[in-house]
Amino acid sequence: MKYLALMFIFILGCTTINTKLEVNNMKLTSPVFKEGQSIPSKYTCDGENISPSLEISDAPQNAKSLVLIMDDPDAIKPANKVWDHWIVFNIPPTTKKIEEGKEPQGIHGKGTSNNIKYIGPCPPDTTHRYFFKLYALDTTLTLQEGVTKKQVEEAMKGHTIVQTQLMGTYKRK
Repeated sequence: MKYLALMFIFILGCTTINTKLEVNNMKLTSPVFKEGQSIPSKYTCDGENISPSLEISDAPQNAKSLVLIMDDPDAIKPANKVWDHWIVFNIPPTTKKIEEGKEPQGIHGKGTSNNIKYIGPCPPDTTHRYFFKLYALDTTLTLQEGVTKKQVEEAMKGHTIVQTQLMGTYKRK
């Protein structure tokens, strides 16, 4: 009887553990460029410099907010710094699409150019990579408009449920 009770507790414990695991396939895609492909010039300093359309799928149901960060790790080579193009936090977790040329609902951080809104790719030299990073958080951030990416990332610590990214490239002609 003692072994039967222990087996029951073990099975119950395993079942409880398994039900807490959440498989999440959150994705960030764009209809105007695919992962690893070139971002059309329309969305850069050589074009209209408007944000591309982005689509969000499978955000976790327990998310309280989303964070979108677009940056260029190839921008300032000697100093190994990343150029921040777009920072938006407290995006509603039900957001499915960010329309072309539109800012998502949320609070905007300050980019490297002191920009509060989207600034597109404009590499001065070779092909650069641009990462659109999407984070689902279990909280909303208590930050004001105009904070830096570093401040947003610090506030996100311990609150990220899942993250995904979309990477595009661009080289000026």
